[in-house]
Amino acid sequence: MTNILMIEDDVEYAELLSNFLAKYNLKVTNYQDPYLGLSAGIEKYDLLILDLTLPGMDGLEVCKEVVSKYDIPIIISSARSDITDKVIGLQLGADDYLPKPYDPQEMYARIMSLLRRYKKIKEHAEPTAYALMLDSNEEDVLLNGKRIDLTPAEFVLIKLLIKNRNMTVSKEQVLYESQVLESSSDGSLAVILNRLRKKLGPEVNIKTVRGVGYKLLS
Repeated sequence: MTNILMIEDDVEYAELLSNFLAKYNLKVTNYQDPYLGLSAGIEKYDLLILDLTLPGMDGLEVCKEVVSKYDIPIIISSARSDITDKVIGLQLGADDYLPKPYDPQEMYARIMSLLRRYKKIKEHAEPTAYALMLDSNEEDVLLNGKRIDLTPAEFVLIKLLIKNRNMTVSKEQVLYESQVLESSSDGSLAVILNRLRKKLGPEVNIKTVRGVGYKLLS
């Protein structure tokens, strides 16, 4: 499960987003008080969603404090329309800025995009050997160093799962990101997934997250 820290004094806003993201196996822990948020053990979270207008401490100061001590992706979410706030937030080290009001689906997309980028950076810095990998050109799938013969649809699906290893990929995301699969029904996705499981064998664990999507477990 992906753990997200949220520092937001609008309880209804935080609850709405928390309930939406829970469908995608993203757990949100919100703190209205920025001081409590800063003392919540930030290192145990995967991402921070930060409001700017907070009681007792400006969100930009919170951003500065977090960036100076932790390596965690930050999305600033604010109703403040001053472009200066956006520029300063990004200059301080925030990774993204999403003005309110926003659609929870857009926040979800930005979260997943940011987590993927951070994951790539960490994997580049600390290479980890997995049984199932993409080759250096991302044109073939390798299982224990050997190329697996896949159909275009199978390749697209497993490539997406590999790039999001240990994270749930929604069915909507699969269809959105792939022209090969964009016209596929859930049933055909299930067929493709079953073929993949047979080809990859028991060593590769592709979990179906009921009602949400799929997850490739290390």
